Amino acid sequence: MANETLVTISQRTGFSISTISRVLSGQAERYRISAATVRLIEEEAKRCNYIPNLLAKGLTTRRTNIIGLLIPSVDNPYFANIASVVIRQAKTQGFTTMIVDTMENEKNEQQDVLSLISRKVDGIIIVPCDRDPAFLERISKHNIPIVLIDRYFNATSLPYVCTDNYQGGYEATMHLIGLGHERIACIQGVPYSMPNKERVRGYREALRQNNLEINARISGTDFSVQNGYLETKLLLNGPSIPTAIFTLSNTILLGAVKAIRESGFRIPQDISIISFDNNTYLDYLDPAVTRVSQPTEEIGILAVKILTESIADNKTGDAQILIPPKLIVCNSVSRLAVLEK
Repeated sequence: MANETLVTISQRTGFSISTISRVLSGQAERYRISAATVRLIEEEAKRCNYIPNLLAKGLTTRRTNIIGLLIPSVDNPYFANIASVVIRQAKTQGFTTMIVDTMENEKNEQQDVLSLISRKVDGIIIVPCDRDPAFLERISKHNIPIVLIDRYFNATSLPYVCTDNYQGGYEATMHLIGLGHERIACIQGVPYSMPNKERVRGYREALRQNNLEINARISGTDFSVQNGYLETKLLLNGPSIPTAIFTLSNTILLGAVKAIRESGFRIPQDISIISFDNNTYLDYLDPAVTRVSQPTEEIGILAVKILTESIADNKTGDAQILIPPKLIVCNSVSRLAVLEK
């Protein structure tokens, strides 16, 4: 029983039941509970398997018509677009959406999921930042429907709707190779996230098929403007400046463009650039940016459809869908002159 678990934790840690409840519902900061107290309570909760009991408490026979949406960053235009589609589509199905920013943090993500359950949401759509699906899979087994969006895990039972990122990475790199580029640098985002790994895999495969594996240059640690800026600065001050840069998100792209212009290079005359993700503002940059467009609208609509059907059936679905991206060719990539041998 949940009350018995709270009492047990209270007895073993010496903290009050109200303090324990606040910590385990993610409200420690709000009530100014110390980090040391939070750590002790969380360790005891994990040891006595508190999470399943909290899930049982969160179960309800009466629907609230509220779904939770967890995204890694509201600042990222791509995730903002995803959220917009989900909110709009959910509303057509009679659901209100509660949005949470996990800030690309695994601990935040778990606390936020539990917080949403305690608020009795009917289901959850999530862009996961955790490297392990175990926590979310355990949640879904308690009849809390979950749908992964944008990112997924290998060998998971959870349903997901994502872009075919491998295909996008492959086509973008082949486009550059087809225009004569051989020194193609790749600035990645979060290295362990599935979209990033698949885009890098596509990039590597395109190089391999054209005997250019030796030229592979992959750097970067996150999907931020700063990451794009700093990594491009390093590339432009290295011994062998690339003729093209493939940025794995629009935010990385913006940092790269700033660094290129600060360094006195022109796009695409001196350095070509291609990006993953689509946004209308890319058409208004000078030059307009060639990019891999993700099917955001279709992803959001399908994710809501899968979730609402799962809610109606009172179980997590099993659909796992990859949707092909589309290459939008603009003016940020130049054709290199082919030298006669």
